[in-house]
Amino acid sequence: MTRRTMIEAIRDAMDVMMSRDNDVVVFGEDVGYFGGVFRASQGLQAKYGTSRCFDTPISELGIVGIAVGMAAYGLKPCVEIQFADYMYPAYDQIVSEAARLRYRSNGQFTCPLVVRMPTGGGIFGGQTHSQSPEALFTHVCGIKTVVPSNPRDAKGLLISAIEDPDPVIFLEPKRLYNGPFDGHHDRPVTPWSKHDLGEVDDGHFAIPLGSAAIRRHGEAVTILAYGTMVHVAETAATEAGVDAEIIDLRSLLPLDLDTIEASVKKTGRCVIVHEATLTSGFGAELCALVQTRCFYHLEAPIARVAGWDTPYPHAQEWDYFPGPARVSRALIETLEA
Repeated sequence: MTRRTMIEAIRDAMDVMMSRDNDVVVFGEDVGYFGGVFRASQGLQAKYGTSRCFDTPISELGIVGIAVGMAAYGLKPCVEIQFADYMYPAYDQIVSEAARLRYRSNGQFTCPLVVRMPTGGGIFGGQTHSQSPEALFTHVCGIKTVVPSNPRDAKGLLISAIEDPDPVIFLEPKRLYNGPFDGHHDRPVTPWSKHDLGEVDDGHFAIPLGSAAIRRHGEAVTILAYGTMVHVAETAATEAGVDAEIIDLRSLLPLDLDTIEASVKKTGRCVIVHEATLTSGFGAELCALVQTRCFYHLEAPIARVAGWDTPYPHAQEWDYFPGPARVSRALIETLEA
């Protein structure tokens, strides 16, 4: 076990897979020589050469389109979109090509492709560096969507994603790159070097896609969260004095419905927390699934805490970001319902 930041864990995952499998290639804007805007691929080009880790032009459509062709040919590309906000030009390649290749070829071709994207807010990035577009991917049949909340999961899930025969969208909450942000922007962030989940398994270490993790056991209410909101939920439950069970989904598709169902049936209450906008967010799908599977066990309406239905603001970010105060209020209201 080695203590790592999330960036270091992601880099280690790519390094491990590139050393094990010569078909794994890494590329994107500034990914090669520069090592990526967040340095996630730093040192990989020097170690593996320019044929396996290289820079591309500023064309998200081109990055993913090239990767789809490589994957169909038998390679295993792990590409980076510099920010999730920039993925829209590539969306057609993801949806129309990567997601459907297996199906329209009747299984003759697969698309073992990983698209890494820094996602979410909390860094004062404004409208074009702060979006959380996960619902645009979970709606698409044929792709998997993953959102880690800590370095250990980031490595284990990324290795599983690279080994998967189908396309995986790997969303990295950039506010968590250096530490577990709890939503209190006026407090210093505890570095991953001092956090239990900053300890990362060495070598090849895989976490199966579709497996959630119970971060905190409780009896009063279930909180479903992923990414940055896992840490916000933990802080909110502590500050509100609520005996909450917190489930870190980790994988949105495939989804660990068994863990969710068991928890909600135990507590009888459910609060869903995500950073993306409320309307048509992934929380709505979670709400429908919980309602369908746990209806006769619910003691209160399911609550959702999310970003407001506006574009991400250039200023007053903390009025938009779903912080612990809003989550605490939802927990108390759910318990009192």
